[in-house]
Amino acid sequence: MSRKDDSVYFGHMLDACRKISGRTASLSRAEYDGDEFLRLALVHLVQVIGEAARRVSEAGRAANPGIPWREITGMRHKIVHDYMDVSQDVLWEVVSKDIPPLEEQLARVAPPEAPDGE
Repeated sequence: MSRKDDSVYFGHMLDACRKISGRTASLSRAEYDGDEFLRLALVHLVQVIGEAARRVSEAGRAANPGIPWREITGMRHKIVHDYMDVSQDVLWEVVSKDIPPLEEQLARVAPPEAPDGE
């Protein structure tokens, strides 16, 4: 399997951010707490962002120093390897506060079209 171009991973990250923002833009913390399926979906989308970020080349990371690579991949590791201790407070903070600025940054570097899943 050949390594994909970084633009594919930036596109996947942006797509996941947009899905998160679309579901959380006007969501209250009480609504978040009351919707288990939404929380499960958000965990998955945050994991997708982390997995795509993990695959971005060192050159791609260096060219985009404003993206918090370590924090993004760290959250992915936490979800995958320590899934029983993922804090809902932390996840809420990520989806409500961290995703919007990340989405803005990614919109500047991701390809204009949506990722095609390759």
